[in-house]
Amino acid sequence: MDWITGIQRALDYIESHLTEEIDYEAAAKKAASSVFHFQRMFGMLCGFSLGDYIRMRRLTLAADELYRTTDKVIDIALKYGYDTPESFSRAFTRFHGISPTEARHGGNVKSFSRLSVKLILSGGNTMDYRIEKREAFKVICKKKQVNKPQGDTATADISAFWSECSTNGTMDQICKYAKFDHLHGVLGICFSGEMADSGFPYGIGAEYNGVSVTDKGFDIIEIPAYTYVVFQCRGKMPDAFKDTYKQICTEFFPQSSTYEYGSGIELEVYPSADTQNPDYTCEIWIAVNEKK
Repeated sequence: MDWITGIQRALDYIESHLTEEIDYEAAAKKAASSVFHFQRMFGMLCGFSLGDYIRMRRLTLAADELYRTTDKVIDIALKYGYDTPESFSRAFTRFHGISPTEARHGGNVKSFSRLSVKLILSGGNTMDYRIEKREAFKVICKKKQVNKPQGDTATADISAFWSECSTNGTMDQICKYAKFDHLHGVLGICFSGEMADSGFPYGIGAEYNGVSVTDKGFDIIEIPAYTYVVFQCRGKMPDAFKDTYKQICTEFFPQSSTYEYGSGIELEVYPSADTQNPDYTCEIWIAVNEKK
């Protein structure tokens, strides 16, 4: 199954289940992707999150039913996933600019059309990458649960976490237990295989040198053996990271005949704290599977 077909099947699945609880994992499977990567790719391609897309489509259909039917507002609210008329009215008013009652009486509402995938000619860009096969290794890190990926890869939660660790002594503590002989820098670790409804764990750390840990709040985690595609990212952060990741999601993987996203982990390797330098270089390591 090609990438375009997979994305279209995922969109068709979502559209056909807008009046039910949508299973994000089932949608991702239609696109031959993990939940994490499907949501991140969706945000990259569309500029808004999968959750926002579902919400706007539901509110569009709800407005249509208010026009066309005499169904009670509470029944329409429940049909499109709102527990109470009040929560439905708040969401409806934020999106359409008028209340459900005003819409029923002929007020102007907004229409958010369904997405469909079209093939266009694009690309012609170059990307620096290499393939790395790594045996299992250990990292030491401080973990935090962050929100699901949205359109912007550098989420507010992750940015705030880096700022916190850069100012409270965490980085100095990490360096006591770190070795930099293979992964040459401090790591941002995205545990994408542990995606949950509330988000996913993100870690800041380094490859572990085996020294006994006396500082509190750190986890020692074994990263299983993986094959990684490693991309170089050049430029001032976080803009360079966002641009590179967009290329990864929208160009490299859709066009790759060999590799697809794995379901485990991503590593960001930052060699220094000089992230505002326009010549800054870091790496993005993405665990992959070979396509069958």
